[in-house]
Amino acid sequence: MSRAAHPFLLPESADAAFPPAELALAEPDGLLAVGGDLSPVRLLNAYAGGIFPWFSEGQPILWWSPDPRMVFRTDGVHLSSRFRRALRSSPWTVTADTAFAEVMQACASAPRPGQEGTWITAGMLRAYVELHRLGHAHSVEVFDGPHLVGGIYGVAIGRMFFGESMFSGRSGGSKVALAALAHVLHGWGWPLIDAQVENPHLLRMGAVQLPRALFLAQVRALVREPGDPPPGSWTRRFGHWPAARLGSTGAA
Repeated sequence: MSRAAHPFLLPESADAAFPPAELALAEPDGLLAVGGDLSPVRLLNAYAGGIFPWFSEGQPILWWSPDPRMVFRTDGVHLSSRFRRALRSSPWTVTADTAFAEVMQACASAPRPGQEGTWITAGMLRAYVELHRLGHAHSVEVFDGPHLVGGIYGVAIGRMFFGESMFSGRSGGSKVALAALAHVLHGWGWPLIDAQVENPHLLRMGAVQLPRALFLAQVRALVREPGDPPPGSWTRRFGHWPAARLGSTGAA
């Protein structure tokens, strides 16, 4: 399957199929399509095809599927021995789906080296809050008492979790959120967390690169499998547990 010379222009119909991700451009790496909207059906169709939106304020909606793809095995998130020792006396607690919008807003405002502004626009916030309301988007929150100190959010389809962004309000907050998410997903039988594109922090935590063809084959199989839990809130199933648990578990 040869790559396209230009990105595809998406039709107006929200349920129109995306072009195959294999047709994404080589330069810029992974750009596949332009336009469309951020309706729930379009977002779910995109993620199920290994595609995600990523654009800045003032740009049209851009849809991507880079090659290679960065992922975490849910049994492969790494926390250093020093950090795990520190966690054993941590007062932090971890929950899911109790502060979704707050996690997104914190991700949007988090400073990131070499990056001005954020791709988490007001339109993106509205779209993913709606996905969350429908039970397809989820957050993991890390609290120190009443204070939100870390979190991660993303989209779940079948037995595949597509990570979107994470933040640390205190040092290590995002590490705890990611490790807790991976630990719980592994227990549910979910093997992968999509991390989209490479960065040094993710590599240090155990992320690996998959050729896009292999990533797409795995995603297309996983999204067709019945999710356990099914779409809906993860709050009760995830539980409310101490971050100190990550200090001794081998899964983290």
